[in-house]
Amino acid sequence: MSTSSVSKGCFVFKPSAKKKKTTLSLEDHFMRGCEDAENSEIRFRLCHDLWDKIKTDTEALQDELNRNILDSLLDFTRKCSSTRQHSDWASQMRASEIPTAALVLGVNVPDHDMTFQSLSDLLQQSVTPHVASVQAKECGALKHLMKRVLERLMDTVVDDEEEEEAEQTSAQLNNSMHCSLSTLCAWYNANTKKSKTGTPGKKRSSAVRDDPLQPPVVIIFKDLEAFNPKVLQDFILICSRYIERLPLMFIFGIATSPSTIQHMLPHSVTSLLCIELFQSLSCTQHLATVIDKLILTPQFPFKLNGKVMQVLISIFLYHDFSVRNFIKGIQLALLEHFHSQPLSVLCCKKKAALLNVMQLGHQDLERVRQLQSFKRYAEKQEAQEQVHLLTDDPHLKVCQKLIKDLRKYHKNYYPTLRCLHTLTSSLPRYPLGKQIRELHLICLEKNIWENEDYQSAMKLLKMLAKDQLIALLQRCEETLQSAKSKKMKSALVQLGDMLARFKQLDTGAAEPPPSVEDSITSPVKNLQKKTHLFQLQKTLLEMNESRRSKKLSPFEVLRNEALEFIDSLVKSHLSPPESQTLNEVCYYTSSATVRRHLNATPRTSIQAALNSPIYYLQNERLKTVDGVISNAAPDICIVYKLHLECGRLINLYDWLEAYATVVSAAEGNEPDSDDFGKVDDVKHARFIRAVSELEFLGFIKSTKQKTDHVARLSWGGC
Repeated sequence: MSTSSVSKGCFVFKPSAKKKKTTLSLEDHFMRGCEDAENSEIRFRLCHDLWDKIKTDTEALQDELNRNILDSLLDFTRKCSSTRQHSDWASQMRASEIPTAALVLGVNVPDHDMTFQSLSDLLQQSVTPHVASVQAKECGALKHLMKRVLERLMDTVVDDEEEEEAEQTSAQLNNSMHCSLSTLCAWYNANTKKSKTGTPGKKRSSAVRDDPLQPPVVIIFKDLEAFNPKVLQDFILICSRYIERLPLMFIFGIATSPSTIQHMLPHSVTSLLCIELFQSLSCTQHLATVIDKLILTPQFPFKLNGKVMQVLISIFLYHDFSVRNFIKGIQLALLEHFHSQPLSVLCCKKKAALLNVMQLGHQDLERVRQLQSFKRYAEKQEAQEQVHLLTDDPHLKVCQKLIKDLRKYHKNYYPTLRCLHTLTSSLPRYPLGKQIRELHLICLEKNIWENEDYQSAMKLLKMLAKDQLIALLQRCEETLQSAKSKKMKSALVQLGDMLARFKQLDTGAAEPPPSVEDSITSPVKNLQKKTHLFQLQKTLLEMNESRRSKKLSPFEVLRNEALEFIDSLVKSHLSPPESQTLNEVCYYTSSATVRRHLNATPRTSIQAALNSPIYYLQNERLKTVDGVISNAAPDICIVYKLHLECGRLINLYDWLEAYATVVSAAEGNEPDSDDFGKVDDVKHARFIRAVSELEFLGFIKSTKQKTDHVARLSWGGC
C-alpha cells in the first residue's frame, strides 16, 4: 500500500489474518522437540490421562488426610458460635474473649495454601459465609490489614485513607471512614436482618449472643510468624472492642510452634483471646502415605528408579518438607519420560499396552532392540531365536509376553516388599530402615538378599519370641490378602498353613524335660572350678559341638521354615527393576534432569552467565577462546572477568583503567591513539553501574581496610 501521493494523513494498516499470533495448546508444546513425532499424539494423551488419574487420587488422599483436623476446626467453630447463646456466667465470660484456633501445620509452607483453601470452603458451606483469609505480605500496616479484611468479607472495594491533601474533599473524607470495624458491624447487621426477614418470632435484643441466626465472622491468618507483631496486636485490641456487636473468630496458621503466639503477643493481648490448639498430620507421615498410595502400587504403570526417587526424597527432607512439591516432581518426571522416551507408548494399562505393541513400526522395534534389558534377554536365548529377535520384525511381537511379565513382576514386588517391611520395621536399630521408602530404595539399587543388613535382619528375626513372630506373620497374611496375582495367592495359602501349625504348638503337649543323662554329661557340669586354659578351650569347643548337634524344638523348626519361606519370597520377587526386560518403558531414570529443574543452583547459573554470556544471549560476537575477555560483552561480564584476575582486595582505579581499555577496543579505537583507554564520564558511569550490580549479586563488598578498594567474596569459577 503506497502513501507517497499524500503529504500528511493518518493511515491504518490492518494486519492480515495469516500474521495473527495463535496460542499454542498443551499438546503443541509437548510435540515441539518431542522425539519421534509419529506417536507423539498417543504419548501426550497417555501422559495427560495418567496425570489426571494421579492428580485425582492425590487430591482425594490429601482430603482424607486433612479430614480429621478440618472436622475438628468445624466443630470448634460451631461450638464457639453456640456458646454465645448461653446465659450462664462461664459462657458470658468466654463470649467476652475472641475464640481463636491455633492451627499448627508444620514447616511445609507450600502445602498450607491447599489446607486453608479447603478449610475456607468447608466453613462457607456448613458454618458461615463470612470468611476472610489474609497473608502477611499484603498486610504491612494496620490500615492494609483492616482494608483486606473488610474487602474480603464485604466483597467490595474499600476506600483507602491515603489521599493527597490537595485533593481531599468532603466526600473523600466520608469515604475514608469506611475502612473501620464500625462499617463492618453495620454491614453485618444489615445482612443478618435480610436473612431474618419473614421469619415469625418475637423481637430480640441487639446483643449478638441473644440471636442464634447470626453466623460468626472468621478471619484466617495464614502465616502468623510473618506478620508484624505491632500490627497484629493493634488489630486484636480493636477487634476486642467490637466483640459484643460482632461475632469474630480467628484462626492462626502456625508453621513452627504454638509458643510463637506468646513470643509475638504480650499477655495483655493474649488475655483477650480464647485459644485452642489444633495439630495437623506431620508432613513426613503425609509423604509416607502419598508414596504408599501412588508409588508403591501396581495401579500406575509409570515408575521412578532409585536415583530419581532419592533426588525427590532428598529435596523433600533437606529443603522444604513440601508434599505438594514432591508431587510436582513426580509430574515433571512423568512429563519428561513421555516426552523423551518414544517407547513410553507402552507405559499404559495392560490391554492398551498389548494393543500398542501390535502397532509398533520398524523404527520403534529397532529402538526396542537397542534397549540394554532387551539385549540381555536376547543373549540368554538360543542362537536361532537371537537371529529372529534381532532381524525379524513380526517375530518381535514377543514383546507382548515381556510386557505381561513386567506387569506380573510389579504385582508380586509390592506385596513382598510390604511383607518384608512388616517383619523388619520393628527390629532394633532398623537394619533395613524404619520407613518403607528406605527399604524400597535398597531394593531398587541391588539384590537385597546380598546386603549385610538383610542378613543381620534375618538373624534378629530368629531371636524373636513366639508371640512376636506370630503377630508379624499374621500382619503379613493381611498384606497378602489384598494381592491378586497367582503366586501371591499361593504364598498366602502357605503362610496360612504355617500360622495354623504355630497355633497347634500352643495346644500341643509341652516339650519333655532334658534327660538326667544329658545333664550329667553336660560339659558345664563337668567343668572344675579351677582349670587350665587348654582344658577351658577344649570344654568350650565341646559345648559348641553339643549345641550344633542339639535337637531343635518344634517351634524352632517351624520358625526356621517360616523365615526360609520369607527369604524365598524375597529372592523370587524383590530383584531390582533393571533386571526386568523392557523396564525402560515404564521407569524414568534421568535423575540429573530432575535435579536441574527442581534443585536449581543460582550461583552456578549466574557465574555461567557472566563467564559465557553467549549461551544466554546467542550472539556470535561474544564467542571467545577460554580465558579471553570479549570486548563486545555486557559491562557486568567484562567487570566480572577482570575481577577474577585480582586478589582478595581490588583497587578500584586499576579496575576502572582495565575496564576502559577493554571498552575502547570495542568502540574501534586504535591502540596507538591518545583516546584509547581514556576514562570519560560515560565509561565511568557504566563502570560504577557494573560494580554496583556485582555488589548486589554478592561477588564484592566495600571494605574499611582501604578506602579505594573493595573485597572479593567469591573464589573459583564454574
